[in-house]
Amino acid sequence: MKKTIISGVITIAVVLLSSQFVQAQGTMTYLSNVDQASAGSLAVGSDSWLATLFTTGTNVSGYTLDSIELGMADASGSPNDFMVTLYKPHTGGFDIRGSDLGTLDGSLNPTTAGIYTYTPDSSLTLSANTQYLIVLTAGTTVANGAYD
Repeated sequence: MKKTIISGVITIAVVLLSSQFVQAQGTMTYLSNVDQASAGSLAVGSDSWLATLFTTGTNVSGYTLDSIELGMADASGSPNDFMVTLYKPHTGGFDIRGSDLGTLDGSLNPTTAGIYTYTPDSSLTLSANTQYLIVLTAGTTVANGAYD
């Protein structure tokens, strides 16, 4: 039986410090860091990617990714083409030369502060005990505008 990651909440201003798994009703697993305080705002642009690493749990059947929610601040300047991509690193850690699992669907221009949800366009199963990277980028350089 597959478990589902209902909401991997990744606050742009914070790199995941620790993962918390909470069992709910015996069939769902939630991965969240929403209770962690923000460390500040980080700019995202074509020349300033932001990545956060997370590791799945021990369920041998894997996990189905439902969505990723990002806490965004107001953008600066005139950024465009915001992208959220999921990678399975080649050698673990922050090496994105591994498998690009796809770009998630959601707002391409999250310019106002709020929570933005990004979803895979098809079913995406994550392996157990495996590291993955959520990578954020944009089509403009930070000097011309950035997402925060």
